[in-house]
Parts: sequence; structure tokens; C-alpha cells
Amino acid sequence: MCKSRAEISRVTRSKREARASYDKMSRWYDVVAGHFESKHRDIALAQMNIQEGEIILEIGCGTGRSLLALAQSVDGSGRVYGIDISEGMLDISRAKVRRARLSDRIILICGDAADLPFRPHSFDAILVIFTLELFDTPEIPIVLCQWRKALRDTGRICVVAMSKKGKVGLVMRLYEWAHRRFPSYVDCRPILVWKALKDAGLHIVDASEVSGWTLPVEVVVAKKRYHPLEQPECDRTTENKKRSSPRSPTQVRQDSPKRPGQTAK
Repeated sequence: MCKSRAEISRVTRSKREARASYDKMSRWYDVVAGHFESKHRDIALAQMNIQEGEIILEIGCGTGRSLLALAQSVDGSGRVYGIDISEGMLDISRAKVRRARLSDRIILICGDAADLPFRPHSFDAILVIFTLELFDTPEIPIVLCQWRKALRDTGRICVVAMSKKGKVGLVMRLYEWAHRRFPSYVDCRPILVWKALKDAGLHIVDASEVSGWTLPVEVVVAKKRYHPLEQPECDRTTENKKRSSPRSPTQVRQDSPKRPGQTAK
């Protein structure tokens, strides 16, 4: 029997294995993946339309190739946060930030993007480039719900990810075989990007498809906007859990990111 074209490959490696893999490849990551990612990054940055003074989060910031452009867009009145699971990748980012003399507006955090250390409504925009597809299928709606909560009410998110949409050809089948066979090296896998964002209660405002190494890549921009009576299921579920499960001290989040000159209330 033929598999459904919408069937998504699963992620089998652990996060510990993923961290170790990225730590090892961090020194040569830009050489291997930089050219492939640059086209999609430029499209995403243009569609995000970052403004001066905004507070931005990049999830899976890696070696920091987007951070510098984001920091230049927000100017000195804004801030850019980057989170990545790999300390090795962040070391490369830190070096770039220092060389660019942008340490005053870029804050880097080593952590799991499935457990963001920020309060809700912290960011004007979130950028995610080739990171959402690294999460296993059952985890994708969970992390999207959390990322959505980190946005301010008028915030937006831009996701760049390999796409499962459309016809599955020979190249796609070979790539997915390689992903299943060598998950530490072929880590991303195609997913239904547009559908995942819509199912998470996000309002799609722009979506485009770009070819990358003959594989389809979706660039989707969505806003956190919904009618108060149409609260997404993930929000209602989380609120119910909060009522039934008091937070422990270890669950308390960082203060919301502040703009320069802004003091805590």
C-alpha cells in the first residue's frame, strides 16, 4: 500500500543527541549550510518587515547569521534575543556579535525552544528558520502554542521550513530515506508548515514556496490575532493545567524582555 503524501517522517534522535551533533558541526556549519539557507533567510527578513525599537526573538539562532541583520533593523532602541540548544553554535554567534559590536542589543541564551524562558507577550516578532521541522510531529503543535504565547497581541511569527506540501517526487523520497537513515546529519525533514501554523491558532498573512536543493521550502508569516471568543484550544488547555497544577519555583520565567531605558514595573 502507498503511503499518504501527507505522512510526516518522525524525529528519532534525542535532544541530547541533537545538541551533541550541533556542537560538533558548529565550526563548519556556515560552510556547509550557509549558502543553502541564505536565500530563504533574506526572503524571511524582508517579509517580517522589522521596525526600529522592536523586540525580536530568533528560535534556533544557530551561528547567528540572522541575528546581525535583525539587530541592525531594530537599531539601538530595540533588542534581539536568540535561543539555541547548542552551546557550540552559540559560541560562533557570540564571536560574530562581538566583531559587529552589537553586544548591547543582542542577547543569546542556550536552551530548549520547547521550553522558552520568557513570560507571555514578550516579543513583537519571532523568526524560526529550519528549526520547526526538527521537533517530532506530536511536539510541533505544543511548541507552536508556546511560541504564539510569547508574542504580543499584535505580534507576528515567520517560519521557514522544508515543506511536505504538494507532490512527493523521487528527490523528496530519497531525502526522507536519508533523514530516517542518518538523522544526525540529515536532520530537517519536510512538514506541513502552513497547516501547522493555522492549527496553532495563528492567522496566516503571507505564504510562499521556494526551492532549495530541488526540495520545496515554505516561508510563512502569521500573526497572533483571533477573536476573544475563539481562543485556540492550546490556550484553553494550558490555562486549565495552570489552574490544576500550581507552578513550582523552578517554573518561574524570566522577566519579559525590556526595551532600552524601560524599567520593570
